[in-house]
Order: sequence, then C-alpha cells, then structure tokens
Amino acid sequence: MILSDRDKKILDELTSNPSITSMTLEKKYSLTRRQLGYSIDKINDWLITNKLPVIERTRQGHFVIDQAVFAKLFGNHEGAATAADTTILTEEQRVQLIIMILLSSEEELSLNHFTFELNVSKNTILSDLKEAQGYLDDYDLTIRYSRKHGYLIEGKEFQVRKLLMNITYLVLQMSNGEQRLRKLSDIPNEQINEFTKRVEKVENKLNLKFTDEKMKTMPFILILIKRRIEKGHIINSFSIEYEKLSDTKEYKATEEILYDMKDIPVSERLFITLHLLTTNVFSSEIITDETVPNLVPAIDNMLRHFEKSACIYFQDREHLLDKLLQHIKPAYYRIKYQLTDTFLFQGSLSKEFKELHHLVKRSIGPLKELIGTDIPENEIAFITMLIGGWMKRQGESIDKKVKAIVVCPQGVSVSRLMFNELKELFPEFVFLDFLSVREFLNYALDYDIVFSPIFLETEKKLFVTKAFLGREEKYLLRKQVMLGVHGYIPNVINVNHILEAIANHATIHNEKALIEDLEKYFNRDEDAAVVKQNVDGNDINLDELIVPENITLIDSVDSWEDAIRISAKPLIESGKIQPEYADAMIRYCEKDSYIVIGPNIAIPHAAPEDGANEVGMSMLRVKDGVRYTNDYNINLIITISAVDKQQHIHALMQLMNLSGSEKERNKVINADSIEEIYEVIQVYSKD
Repeated sequence: MILSDRDKKILDELTSNPSITSMTLEKKYSLTRRQLGYSIDKINDWLITNKLPVIERTRQGHFVIDQAVFAKLFGNHEGAATAADTTILTEEQRVQLIIMILLSSEEELSLNHFTFELNVSKNTILSDLKEAQGYLDDYDLTIRYSRKHGYLIEGKEFQVRKLLMNITYLVLQMSNGEQRLRKLSDIPNEQINEFTKRVEKVENKLNLKFTDEKMKTMPFILILIKRRIEKGHIINSFSIEYEKLSDTKEYKATEEILYDMKDIPVSERLFITLHLLTTNVFSSEIITDETVPNLVPAIDNMLRHFEKSACIYFQDREHLLDKLLQHIKPAYYRIKYQLTDTFLFQGSLSKEFKELHHLVKRSIGPLKELIGTDIPENEIAFITMLIGGWMKRQGESIDKKVKAIVVCPQGVSVSRLMFNELKELFPEFVFLDFLSVREFLNYALDYDIVFSPIFLETEKKLFVTKAFLGREEKYLLRKQVMLGVHGYIPNVINVNHILEAIANHATIHNEKALIEDLEKYFNRDEDAAVVKQNVDGNDINLDELIVPENITLIDSVDSWEDAIRISAKPLIESGKIQPEYADAMIRYCEKDSYIVIGPNIAIPHAAPEDGANEVGMSMLRVKDGVRYTNDYNINLIITISAVDKQQHIHALMQLMNLSGSEKERNKVINADSIEEIYEVIQVYSKD
C-alpha cells in the first residue's frame, strides 16, 4: 500500500519528533481528532504491511514508537538510508530531489538513476519530471533528454544558479535533509568541513554572523557552484559592473574563499560576491553602510510611513533601524538582481500578520524608489515579521486598534482625498484602504468600521458621510463615530473654551499662533478630539483665492517642472509662498499621482513647512497640454498653498465640482482671456 501525502507528513513528524502530542499534531496540520485517528490507522496498516510494530497512543495524547521503526527508516545498515529517503517523501519533495540530482550530478542521467535514488517506479518518475518542468518554468529553464547526454537542465546559467540556491535550501529543510543532499550530490564530508571553515573566516573578516540557516546552506552552494564551473557552466554575461562589487568587503572575502582556485573567472567571483551580499545575517557590527547610498534614510522614511498608518511610535528606534538594515541590505541586492526566494511564507498567516503586511506594503514606497523596482511579496513579509516582532516587544498591537476603510464610488482622486481627510480626523484609527464599491464587495482584510458617501450593505459599523466636510461637520462626525464605536466621546477639547479661559487671565498677543500651538499640543493625545476655532469666521470661496492676477494663460510649455514653476509664480510674487515651495511641489509630484483630480486637471501642492506663508491658489492654463508621468495630459494646473489642513478645503470642494463638469472644464481650457476663466470660477464659488 501507498501512504497519502498527509499520512507521510504525519509519519515524518512522528519519527522526527517522537515527543509530539496529538493536540500539537492536530493544530499543526489543521486536523480534527477523527482525521488524525484515521491517518494513524493508515500509517499502522502501512507499518504492518512492512512487518513493523504499530504506533500506539497513550491516554495523555503521546505516541509510543518502537525502535524497530526508527531502525528501518533511519538506521545505519546498508539500504536503510534509501528507505528513509523514499518511504515518507511527498510528490513535492520528490520533485525537489529530482531537480537537485539534475543540478549536481557529475554523470549522465537516465530514468534508472531517478528510480534507484528515489525508490519509485518509472511511471512515477515520468510524472514527477513533468511537475519538475512546471517548477522550472518560473526560472525560464527546460529539462531536456538526449541519448547522448541523458537528462539535463538547459537555460541561462544565472537562472540555473538561482534555482540551485533555492533548491539547496529546500532539500536541507527536509527530514534528514543534509544526509539526503550529501548522498544525492556525492559531496564528501571533508569538503563540507573545509568550506564551512572558509565561510567562518568570512564572518570574521566582515565582522558579522550569518544566520544558522545560511551558515548551513552556504558550503553546499559554494561547492555546487565550483562543480558547475569545473564542468564548463560559466556565467559569461553579468548585469552588474565590476566596479560596483570589486571594492566591497564581500569581494575581498570571496577572494579568501577562492584563494587556492586561481582559474575561477572574474564573472564567477562577482557572482559569489553577490551571493555573500544577498545572504541574511544574524548580527553585524556595522550600523551604517556606505555601499548602498541613502539606504538608511529610505528605511527610516518607510518606518515613518508605517508609524503613521498603524498609529504607533517605535521605541528604541535606532536599534530597530539597525535590525532592519541588517536584513534589508542583503534584500537590496536580492531584489535588484532578481535573486529573491520564491518559496518562503507559504501556508496560512494570522489575521494580524495579514493586516501588518498590508500596512508595511503601503509604506514600502521609499525602498521601492531607492531600488527602482517593485519589492517582492516575500521580502515585504520578512520586513513585516521584523516590524511585528518589534511591536510585540514593546507591547503594541494593531489588533486592538479600530480599523477603518473608506468606500467611495466617485473615483480614485476623490477617494484618496476623503481617505486622507478622515485619517487626519481620526488619528487613533488604523485606516487600511480606500476602495471602490466593487473592491469593497471582495475585500479580504478584517475591519471594524466603514466610511462612505453612500449606503452599503455591511454587518460592520457604517458611517455615511460627505466626501468633503466643513469644520462643524467634522466635529459632528467625530462625535457620532466616537459614540458609535466607544459609546462615549473621548476627551473632547474645545479650543474656543480654552482661549476664553486664557483671555480671562492673560493678554493674547497672537491668537492664531496660540491656536496652532494648542492644537499641536492636544493632538499628541490620540484620544483627544479637538474642536478647532474658525479664525476667520467664514469659509474661503474659490474666487477669493484664484483671483484674476493669479491666473496665467499660455499655449504650451517645455516640461511639467516648468509648468509648476510658472503656475507658482503669482503666489511667489505676492509672498504667499517661498520660492523653495515650487521645488518641494516638483519633488512630491514625482510620487503622488493623486494630484490629478479629473481629466486634464491637477492640483500640485507641498507641506506648510516647505514654504507656505499664507493660504492661496493660482491657476495655469496650458492650451496644448503638458505631459505628467506617462499617463496624463494636463491643461489646468492649480497650485495650492496650504498653511493648514482647513482653510483651503471649502475652495477645494468648489474646484472639485468644477473639475467634474466636462463642459465647464473645456470652457476654461479653451478660454481666450483671464476674464472668461474667472467668470466660470465665480459661478462655482456660489455653492
């Protein structure tokens, strides 16, 4: 009889860890008590067929396994190792071992080699070879058979090396993986010991400690790479310049590893250097790193984005940065040269991990920008584990925080603006996403409340709110949400009342500055709901900000950057913004495409601290349009000087209404005079 994959896994677990309990097995493999019992019965039937004693269970849930079972599966007598290697292998493991044989064998391979090594039929091997080819498709490699050379792998040698590194890791993770790998690859113990010593010398030279996992795999990988080089499988072309690696400590360490192998080509020395650079380390004395410029600032910016999204503040921040640098420096090279593993983090993940992973993914922009390519899921998962572990260490958990989503049918630009406004209004909530209605219907993450301008069918708390809110509306919404979520309003602080109390006992010289300082102070407490004072008493209309002298008409412009500078010029001349504000807008525009609020219209802006002196808006009309990224042709550029998060909102709402009208938008784009444009602006300023 043949055991199923599940039964093989359970037998493998029992023989590898005899002290495991029934309850632990059930939990590890997501089994019911009945399912586990059924598997134990099948395993016992298989043991009886092979003339071995059955496995017994105690009342306490432990297992009693006769020594004869271990002797048969893992004994040292001739033929026992073969039994250990084959009797409990799953199809996936057989495929991995077949690939390892193809990568490491020094002789021509026939079907007989595979059937002998894995102790299965030729039909099973033929089926496994098809599965192996499916695995190799991800590497653009092919398994080919010829009468002259037997079975072999064909394709670019760089991809073969990537496969070799991944498969070596997987085989070593199997039960008795090291024994299997030594046997299949015919690697003598003396050679493993020699290369282990060389890797240990590298640790000392680089002042670091590789992880135990990497320390175990590196000698095998180096030996197998050396073997392929000796067989003539050389990496001829390489995607990195010699100068970028030859001055690194890792290159000098490579020279030490290969000190007695003078005929190794430079391209291969660079590849081994790259392998050292991409290898995870357990600890390092290096806190900053000069080999990857701007890596530390990118990690720091990523952390700040995450803190804002997850509503937390990291303690011992420098130590966390150091830990992240130790992981992300190798990840930088893995990602840049497509050497990221594809097999990590399989299986089910906890709900909180999925939420953390989602927030890390949303915060990863600075790293993506530095490396110049998307960050693979597995690398993000590694970073998530590090950050999640740090949060647990300091007693933080987003699981206890209120999680919110924003669902808006009005397009990406309005959704993002609504999302950002609500994040500011509820700083204690974790805002996961802004979604369309269709995305909402299939949303996978868990959440507590939904904000939307329309009614939605949901079992969670729904708060129907307008896309754009005035000051009083924000106060009322916060009150409604806090009552709905907590049953009370946490620490409502009314700045007006505080100002009155201060005025009774002191002279206020600058009321506006005092209001700003008070709001900053109270907003440190994430449970405080601050009712803000309306300094001017009235909302500012669009025609009060975009006045005729702030409107510029041109037919064409050379570049997007030039367009922003021309648009900002009236605000600079009137003193509402500093000249450096335009530079900041250009920087932000490189990453924030949500400034496009409608067809042909964009609203570049920067932060108040970037040089905003006074609230203001200006408009540039480019009749022929100007390209923004590769996706947009922009005719109307409205520069916004926002000194706070409130004063320009009413005018922005009016501008959004204007941008939503194709007729009026085209009227502005095709206008012959500033007066025509201002008339349209005045119409939309009455709302």
